[in-house]
Amino acid sequence: MNKIIGRKQEQAILKEALDSSKSELIALYGRRRIGKTYLIREYFKTNVVFEMSGLFGGSHKDQLETFSKELSKRTKKTEMDSVKAWLQAFTMLESYLERLKSKDKKVIFIDEFPWIATPKSKFLMAFENFWNTYCTKRNDLIVVICGSAASYMVQKIIKNKGGLHNRITRKIQLLPFNLFETEQFLLKNSIKYTRYDVIQIYMALGGVPHYLEKLSKGLSTSQNIDKLCFRKDGLLNDEFNQLFTSLFDDSERHMKLVKTLAKTNKGITRNELINQSGIPSGGDFSVKLDELIESGFVTEYLYYQNKKKLTLYRLTDEYSRFYLKFIEINKHGGDGTWQKLYNSQSYHSWSGFGFETLCLKHIEQIKKALRIDAIHTTSSSWFNENAQVDMLIDRSDNVMQLCEMKFYNTEFTIDKSYYLNLKKKITALQEYTNTRKNIFVTLITTYGIKQNEYSQELVHSQLEMDALFID
Repeated sequence: MNKIIGRKQEQAILKEALDSSKSELIALYGRRRIGKTYLIREYFKTNVVFEMSGLFGGSHKDQLETFSKELSKRTKKTEMDSVKAWLQAFTMLESYLERLKSKDKKVIFIDEFPWIATPKSKFLMAFENFWNTYCTKRNDLIVVICGSAASYMVQKIIKNKGGLHNRITRKIQLLPFNLFETEQFLLKNSIKYTRYDVIQIYMALGGVPHYLEKLSKGLSTSQNIDKLCFRKDGLLNDEFNQLFTSLFDDSERHMKLVKTLAKTNKGITRNELINQSGIPSGGDFSVKLDELIESGFVTEYLYYQNKKKLTLYRLTDEYSRFYLKFIEINKHGGDGTWQKLYNSQSYHSWSGFGFETLCLKHIEQIKKALRIDAIHTTSSSWFNENAQVDMLIDRSDNVMQLCEMKFYNTEFTIDKSYYLNLKKKITALQEYTNTRKNIFVTLITTYGIKQNEYSQELVHSQLEMDALFID
């Protein structure tokens, strides 16, 4: 029985590799604790014939010993201790594979691949040779190389200009669970929260399986967040620093960019990010920003009609946002810290912007709920000095969908002030774009909107939080 929650597209890719008539080289990457290892072990559990994982900070010798230990276990021999170089190690792996008689696809799983490739080890060269001169001559192998360091996986593997150039047959970027998958994962662990509570958990922890797995049945959302984030021994009390150190070389600059982005809720342009972070414009800045985007911490939101200079960059990793806003300055608060902060105005304001970010991540679900997923659309942001639209869906059927997101614990009421603000946005958008399209206003809320004269005049459609949980 398949125990994997969600990951439908990823499983489809893995199935294609199993069913193909040639050997496959799969590159899998995603942030730490996202479930990469679990996915491969669970999906290929009857096919894995060799598996090793790199050691964080391990030396060349340490990595070779790990390889030798695994091969010794598989071959039930002990002479592997004499391996001194990676070319020799892969030659021994080839000899082991030659002795396997099964006609089924055989999976070689190399986890945390970037950690194995220590300086001057020639590991990557030896691996390239293994794939090019041995694996490609067979039709029954699947080699999965996996890493948390997205920058290495993209630059050194997927975009490799040497021996692995165009050799990757399939690639998978594993992202956090969406809300539907998060709810299913919690139910699997016998945790049944209301969808309002699932959203609150998601805004604090994100859809990271390892974090969600640590939630305790029988505790409220605030009790669980207290336990994980504010106790001195809580899993997420100091995860932030460990997370970036393990993912990136020179992680200080990555964290500086993240901390700069955390200070703004709506996102900022590239030039604003350069000025506010103090990191000079140039190749290193671009590399660091791209690495954060590839790793899923930062998202770029295109400006209407793809004006590059006005593209917004927003910190979209929920845990990082939550850590920098609440945990960092309250990490020694102990039990009950979050239950006090939870009722503060600071949290209510922060959660409103958090809900906007969450909705932006679930735009495909929103389009399905609006029944416009079959219509060609482009999604973007739009703003000027007077107004800002975070989600603008430009449709090919003569409609522009202006989406507003509101997080409330009850029905949202459009009062006169919000009504005037919304009319101002519509007018500003019409004037700027000079559009002849209809502008439809959609409100996305937790519990819906209270009908009154303002809502009846302005709102064309509304979605409640259930729409975000569409599979």
